[in-house]
Amino acid sequence: MSKTSKQFTLLAAAAICCCLFGQTHAEKPNEKSKPLTQEQAGQLFTARIFPLLKTKCFACHGDDPKEIRGEFDIRSRAGMLKGGESGETSLVPGKPEKSPIYLSVKWDGLEMPPKENDRLTAEQIEWIRQWIAGGAPWVEPDFTKPSTKNTFADPNSVVMSTSGGLDPGWTNRVYKAEDVWAFQPIKRYEVPWDAIKKSKTKNPIDAFIVRKLQSQKLQPTNCADKRTLLRRITFQLTGLPPTVFEIVLFEIDESPRAFQKVVNRLLSSKHYGEQMAGHWLDVVRYADTGGFSNDYERPNAWRYRDYVIRSFNTDKPYDQFIVEQIAGDELDPNDAECRIAVGFLRMGPWEHTGMSVATITRQLFLDDITHGVGVSFLAQGLRCARCHDHKFDPLPTRDYYRMQSAFAPVQFADVNVDYQPYENTSNFEEIKQRSERLLKDSQETMARLSKKSNDAIAQFLKKRGVKKLTDLPPDERPKKTFYGLTALEKSIRKIYNKRISYFEREMKRFEPFAFSVYNGPPNGFSSNKPTFLIPSAQNRKGRVQQVNILIGGALNATAELVTPGVLSAMHGSNDAVSPTAWNTIPNSMQGRRLALAKWIASPSNTLTARVMVNRIWQIHFGQGLVATSNSFGKMGAKPSHPELLDWLANWFIEHGWSVKKLQRLIVSSNTYQQQSSHPEVEKCKTVDPNNELLAYYNARRLTAEEIRDSALAAAGELNREMGGLGVFPEINWEVAKQPRHIMGSVAPAYQPSRLPEQRNRRTIYTFKFRTLPDPMLEVFNKPTSDISCERRSETTVTPQVFALFNGQFTHDRALALANKITKSTNNVPDQINAAFQQVFGRSPSGEEQKLAASHLAEMLAHHRQRKPTVVPPPLVVTRAMIEELTGEEYTWDEELDLMKDYVSDLKPWDVDPETRALAELCLVLLNSNEFVYLR
Repeated sequence: MSKTSKQFTLLAAAAICCCLFGQTHAEKPNEKSKPLTQEQAGQLFTARIFPLLKTKCFACHGDDPKEIRGEFDIRSRAGMLKGGESGETSLVPGKPEKSPIYLSVKWDGLEMPPKENDRLTAEQIEWIRQWIAGGAPWVEPDFTKPSTKNTFADPNSVVMSTSGGLDPGWTNRVYKAEDVWAFQPIKRYEVPWDAIKKSKTKNPIDAFIVRKLQSQKLQPTNCADKRTLLRRITFQLTGLPPTVFEIVLFEIDESPRAFQKVVNRLLSSKHYGEQMAGHWLDVVRYADTGGFSNDYERPNAWRYRDYVIRSFNTDKPYDQFIVEQIAGDELDPNDAECRIAVGFLRMGPWEHTGMSVATITRQLFLDDITHGVGVSFLAQGLRCARCHDHKFDPLPTRDYYRMQSAFAPVQFADVNVDYQPYENTSNFEEIKQRSERLLKDSQETMARLSKKSNDAIAQFLKKRGVKKLTDLPPDERPKKTFYGLTALEKSIRKIYNKRISYFEREMKRFEPFAFSVYNGPPNGFSSNKPTFLIPSAQNRKGRVQQVNILIGGALNATAELVTPGVLSAMHGSNDAVSPTAWNTIPNSMQGRRLALAKWIASPSNTLTARVMVNRIWQIHFGQGLVATSNSFGKMGAKPSHPELLDWLANWFIEHGWSVKKLQRLIVSSNTYQQQSSHPEVEKCKTVDPNNELLAYYNARRLTAEEIRDSALAAAGELNREMGGLGVFPEINWEVAKQPRHIMGSVAPAYQPSRLPEQRNRRTIYTFKFRTLPDPMLEVFNKPTSDISCERRSETTVTPQVFALFNGQFTHDRALALANKITKSTNNVPDQINAAFQQVFGRSPSGEEQKLAASHLAEMLAHHRQRKPTVVPPPLVVTRAMIEELTGEEYTWDEELDLMKDYVSDLKPWDVDPETRALAELCLVLLNSNEFVYLR
């Protein structure tokens, strides 16, 4: 053997050890250690050698068989015995002193790793020696059998029992216990009452929080004042500010149960469900349109939105809420709520057109709903496992496709479900008449263009002396749909062809369809069709779609066929180890989703209760006990208070999965009722800079919806009507007039609802386009509907100033509030006081009164000198597009029909200078931190 080849074998062996055991200084190993038995050496290999070999060395010597460096393949014992291109083995089993791998890391002859700082420790070198001395066994445990204790395993590490990865190395992977905490059973902890033994009130939440604060030598701060506390709880439970009357009533109530009475009142409010639904709709990606290039309306999606509101208002048990959304149609096919609830399965963006490949769009849906269910209910982002066994979490690709198989029978359909007495169908007739008129106008335009084309063809045939086109050779026949039309008319024809589809879809609003699903073989659903009913029994032929593991997520790389299953890493879920009744999923057409839903909603599920408890905690504290509410994995945050999280999860289950009871418990705690400042703030910042220990309450900005709704409420304009079709508020006209493309054409222009009372409903009832967000809401971090939003961002950026101080919406609210005040009093001090009461719920201080009066006087002088310019609403919008076939630009005018008899909001030219001046003060108040922030 050449010297170079021999050196390569030594180098390769040393490189392996360097990868395995890190880069620390070597010390002389203990050569007198007691020899290991072969079984012990196998345990050493499993616990310490192979996991690092897999993660650190396979990249160069095994992961890619075509790129094995130095022909040295270490994926097996045989490969290591064979050695590299020299042909000399890298280890001699039983004889470490004759094994190049061992000699090189000892720096005996060849010094590897070569750098002093990279040398291995004595302990690491001893592991290698003991493993080789014990016969260098290569052990691949069978994880379909109960595992035995490994004496060499890190006590802080665990081996997860799963259905198995695509390769044994992944299956046998070792995890840090802290990284797989969410898959372990929910533990029962005793409440540490000693931590709050001196407290007058006894809430178990306080005991857990205070104990951890004490461990860091911190103390909780004092209770917030009544007005702050009332504003906090009212916004969190209803999304609206407290009224002046509610503030006064609470402040004068000196009874011990004063706050509890407020909480009970708010939990009973109809607006409670609206606020809670907003959080859930963020998670499930609710929208009223489909997204992508076919952003058509989903006319009946609003019924799912209202179902969610009703569910929270009635305090539907959360386990039932889960089952209804995943499998309501299987649970009770005759129940209207259940048929509406499964609209959850269709909330994601999706399209299938004549230009799509059906198998691809079908797979996109299956991938979307598998991941969506994982994120929404289990806080497990499953999409990574679509292509490969998860790199960080115990989620094998096999489990991904087993879970996906539960949704294989799902097909889209518009299901006939009569409108229920509790559903809001008001204004249907007025809106329907408009949709019918727009559809008729579009059809008439198409008919005129078709007639012109047909007349031109008739003239052409007459000149050619034939009666029909088929009498001519194919290459001489003109295109029937375009012949005789100008370039503009050809383009207009395409536009109105899409408009007919658009308005036909709008007409579905008034028919009792549920945006729903059914079980069956593939049915050829297309997003182009406005209505798609459940096929009759004789037309539903064929078997349920089979699901195979797709290597790399590619449809053309099918592997093992799977049957429906669950996440096997979860305690008790691995059907190869300990099958349980609650995780058995049938392989038949019916019942798969119901079985999966019951597994998710089971008290035995280690994730579900924790996830929901964490979401509720986040609502009240701005951040969950786990900061990443959609990610309970290694790459997510670790629980700040794991014992409290598990205690609350158990409590939640034992109290009937009641969200209202859980919230009542949380907000009754001293932890929740703390003020948002601390007497030892610098110490808190040093010890706990992110206030995860909750020594004080975290202030937050209002959400985009809360800002809009509370501004309308302050101005006395908020329409509190519940449910029904989505409404269209006024948005920035420059944005509203921008073209919104629909599959190569332009959708009808955005127009706000005709009447103020329609436009000024709560934001949750506004029509939610995927491709046309309201810029005022968007700038205040309202999320898109394309991905699940676990927690709202809270940025502070300059455009927010422009939106709130210069935006038309805020100016209109300020003017409406000023007009309301001037109608009740013309006394300036009283007007100022009324403005502060409506916006802040309090009277101004003496200094504030003085500053406000000065500003009001200055603005009055300004407005008396300047008369506002009347700005009428637009009646038409000019459209411009590039013709895709010719590249030519063409323009046309689109009539804005609702603007003809539009009832505008109050405008500056409608009121006197005194009202306009007061509006300037109201505008300042609506832009203040006190209005925008919750403390």
